[in-house]
Order: sequence, then structure tokens, then C-alpha cells
Amino acid sequence: MTGGEQYGVADVERGYRVGPWTVERALGSGAFGHVYAARHEDAAAEPARAALKFLPTGTHTPRQLRHLRELAEREVALLSRLRSPRLIRMHDALTVDDPGHPELDGATVLVLEEARSSLDALLTEDRTPRSGPELLAQVCEGLTQLHDAGWVHGDLKPGNVLLMPDGSARLGDFNLAPELDGTHAYAPAFATADYTPPELLWSEVGERGMRVRQTADVWAFGVLAHLVLTGSLPLPGPTPSARRDAAVRYARGEEDLRLSPGLPPLWREIVADCLARTHEERARYGSAALLERVTAAAAGRPHRRRRAPRPLLVATAALTALAAAGFGTLALLPEGQRSGPGDGRDAGAVSATVTGPPSSGRTPAVAATGWDRCAPASVCFFTGRGGTGEMCAWEGDEFNWTDGAVRCSWTGSRRPASVYNNGVADPDGYVHVVYYAEEALHRRLGCVEQGERRDLGEGAARILSHIWAKAC
Repeated sequence: MTGGEQYGVADVERGYRVGPWTVERALGSGAFGHVYAARHEDAAAEPARAALKFLPTGTHTPRQLRHLRELAEREVALLSRLRSPRLIRMHDALTVDDPGHPELDGATVLVLEEARSSLDALLTEDRTPRSGPELLAQVCEGLTQLHDAGWVHGDLKPGNVLLMPDGSARLGDFNLAPELDGTHAYAPAFATADYTPPELLWSEVGERGMRVRQTADVWAFGVLAHLVLTGSLPLPGPTPSARRDAAVRYARGEEDLRLSPGLPPLWREIVADCLARTHEERARYGSAALLERVTAAAAGRPHRRRRAPRPLLVATAALTALAAAGFGTLALLPEGQRSGPGDGRDAGAVSATVTGPPSSGRTPAVAATGWDRCAPASVCFFTGRGGTGEMCAWEGDEFNWTDGAVRCSWTGSRRPASVYNNGVADPDGYVHVVYYAEEALHRRLGCVEQGERRDLGEGAARILSHIWAKAC
């Protein structure tokens, strides 16, 4: 911890009742609470099992420790408002009313999903688990969901990454998580030193707490990724204090960052960017952009950066639409050619001349139809078979069709019925397209090769994401 003391947390005996829940065994503990496995009194209840998190209220005057109560309220507020698939879910929040046990009386108890284990426990068993890259991608998903909702985790570390019965990861322990107030949030002066960015190691604590930003989580993710992939922390030192001093020297430019030679090449740039010296440098790598890179690295391939839209193609599409609306002559000036002397247009501009609806005897321009609407270098999905109906097109990877850089609104209610991979030669060989049923590439549905046009099967699961790949 970078500040504060370890608060006393009362142990809860097996068989203790809280509401309809009966404590069975301890699952884990930390500075701010104990977690227990529990069963519901009604075996048919949903859920029938849960994890009870008893948040500390002290050992002498439990109902009067206001700062501890605020920590509990933070976690309840976040879990009550967010229902994201990579954040641990809260079923209920209870208050212990038990004057006979003053060490527990007034305690807040969170009824949470029961996790199987934690990333911390997994790393104890295996310093570099094979599932590490996939788990890191899921952790990054959780951070993105948290940041998109306007929160900062504030204490990302292996013990706060929970592993569910199916082996997937979810973020937990949000009693230090603050909500953004403008560009900053205000958190209690507690954090785990090894995962705290350098600027917060000497930060002043005001009346509202310590000023933090989401880039603090980006730093913590970089530390976590280095640990998971190499079995070691990125900054040298045998103790947390020594590593904290190394972080300060690094932030001041007195030492360079020396990443482990065991860090896989695909991850080296990601970790280095997360561990940039200053908030301003890390601010360029927001969690959404970071998620794209991490997901690609977890899949064992380089990140394919999004290509900027090409003005000529955009203009061509717009002019084709005008032609389809019944306008006549449409002329494109080639790149680098002016339309005439002194007209004020820059070289390279794309120009259109619209002369009005076609008169008799004039052949109108023909708009692209069906498959041909898909521009070169794009992959296009259509609502109808044979390239008919509405179309959504991408030049790069997209991990969430409904909320990504290119939003495809109709996929919220309709499934694609056909696809055309109109990819062109790529220097890295990424010309095929793999598509998935869920965000961030969890369940593969199929692959379409370069140049292939395909009708998708009836009743196929809804496609929500895709990546370009070297091979199907």
C-alpha cells in the first residue's frame, strides 16, 4: 500500500447468516474486506450460490468510521450502475444488523458472483500461464467498459482480476474506484505501489482525495501484462520500496525502461506504451485503442492499424449516390489536376459537376448495385442475400460493430445475409477476413477469403466483429 494502515476486518464464522445467505468458507481477504462463499436458503433461488464480501467497519466504533463507509459506498454505486460482461456482477447489498456481534454490526455485505479463483492465485501456480494473453485481453475489455462508463479502477492488480468457473476473467474490487469529475477523479490515498504510476507516488492528497486519471489504469495494465507474460515486474528491485524508487528515477529520465527479454515481441511495444513516463504520453493510448492492440497480440498477430478513408473513394461513393438520385453528368477530375486557372482549388482536389436531371436522349450514370457497392480494400456485409439490402463496409479490423469506429446500426436487430471480401494486396498478407459472433473476437463463426462473395446460412448467429487475417 502507498499509504494508510491495514484496517482490522472481523472474521466471519462458518454458518453465519446474512439475510437469506449462509457463510460456508473463506475465499480470500485483503486490506478492506473478507470474501466468503455462501449458499442461499432456497436451493432453487437464482443465484443459489454467491460470494459475500464483508467490507470493514473497524473493531471499536463500526458505525462511525465514515471513511470506511465511503469505500463501501463507492463499490455499491459502481456495481449498481454498471452491468458489463467483464466486471464482476453484484446481486444485492446488505447491511448487518447484529448488536450481539459489535465487530460486524453495521457492516456492508456485497452479494457478488462467485468466482473460481483469481489471477494472483493462477500466477502463484504458474508464473507464465498459457492462457495469459487471452486473460489480458479480457482484462483490457473490462478496463474499456469501466472507462467508457466514466470510472477509474484505481487498484488494478492480479488479486483484483477474478477468474470465473468457465476460466474467463472479470475485474473486481471497486472500493477504490472513483467516478470522473471532468478530466479527473478523486480517490482515497491507497494503492498498490507496484501498480501505481510515478506521478501518483509523490502526488499531494487534497480534501477530496488524490487526483487520478484513467491513464493510471493504463500504467497498471502495462505492469500486469509484463508480469503475466514474463513472470517478473518491469521495474527492478527486491522490495516494493526499491521498485518505487526505480519508478521515480525512470519518470525523471534518470534511468531507461528495461523490459524483460522474455517479453514476446508482439507485446513489447504495447507494454512500453502503457509504461510511458508521463500521463500525457500515456493519454495517447486510451483503453479502446489499447484493446484493439491487445486483442490482436492475444491472437498472435500484429495489430493492423486502421487506414484513413481515401478521399477519392469517398467522393466517388457520394457522386454515385447523386447519380442514382437522377442527376446527370458527373465528372471526376484526376488527382493533381486543377479544374482551371485561377479557380482557387488545390491540386489533388476531387471535383464534381452536376448538370441536373438527364434529358431525353442522354444516358444517365448508373449507380453501383449488389456486390459492386463494396469498394476495393473493404469487407462488406449486407442485409440481403447476393449483396442486396443495406450494407456496412470496413477497411480495418472492428471489434464491436454496434459501437466501433464504423457503426453498423442494423446489426442490432438484423443478421447479415451475405458478405463480400473485396480485399486487395496487403504488404503483410492480411487479405482474408475472420468474423465472430461476439465483441472482441470470442466466438469464431467463419472466414471469407480474398475476393470471395458468399451468402450466409439461415439462422446463423449474429455477427458482431471481424479481423483481417493471413489465412482462413
